[in-house]
Amino acid sequence: MLDWQVTAKAIYCDAVEDDVVIMVFADGSVKCTGYSKYGATGNPEAPAILKKKSRILNRRLACEGPQDYRLTNYRDNLLEQEKKISGQ
Repeated sequence: MLDWQVTAKAIYCDAVEDDVVIMVFADGSVKCTGYSKYGATGNPEAPAILKKKSRILNRRLACEGPQDYRLTNYRDNLLEQEKKISGQ
């Protein structure tokens, strides 16, 4: 059984070229601050920001949302560690 409600980790996300915080909740759901800033449903200015950064870096930037491998890998590793600790 999980004895925590949420855990968070700050990372540098190369998909948006910015620091973001990944939050994993005890129910296994994941949120990312980058998604609210750069995602499709977040900031209406996000496409312009990413387009400008993309031009400067000469590569395409795009927020991949909640299904991004960075989020799911962190969540899966965290839940696996929790499972090992609890002996299940």
